[in-house]
Amino acid sequence: MSTQHSHGSVSAANGAIDDVSKAIIVQLQEDGRRSYAAIGKAVGLSEAAVRQRVQKLTDSGVMQIVAVTDPLQLGFSRQAMLGIKAEDDLVAVADRIAGLDQVDYCLVTAGSFDILAEVICENDHDLLRIMTEIRGIEGVLSTETFMYLSLRKQEYNWGTR
Repeated sequence: MSTQHSHGSVSAANGAIDDVSKAIIVQLQEDGRRSYAAIGKAVGLSEAAVRQRVQKLTDSGVMQIVAVTDPLQLGFSRQAMLGIKAEDDLVAVADRIAGLDQVDYCLVTAGSFDILAEVICENDHDLLRIMTEIRGIEGVLSTETFMYLSLRKQEYNWGTR
């Protein structure tokens, strides 16, 4: 049973996103600047109803509307994934790593590494500095760095499949 409002529901009682909200997300993934009126025509809602849905989706953290940049064109020529082995409270260690400016992606995982952290740096000197900083964090046992040589695919459309 979903929670209905005058313009429909962003989510069902179980937290799932309804089909109309998914369609709105698809529209914004194709073009994050698409007007609410154009989205409304595509999904069968009024401009006001789309505006409400988008606001609920962003307020609830289901989606963000952001500009995705090419780090190379902005002067960040070195990207790498760091595999980190840690001890004690993995979440606390990961949170300390995630707090670093150069870290744009950080997660606790199962497998050979306890934590994976993606870093975007200006150059090799900057990468060495952030690697040293991460190794100095309490609870970090070791790191292994996987430098990116050639990005072959990067998409942000997984949310509606």
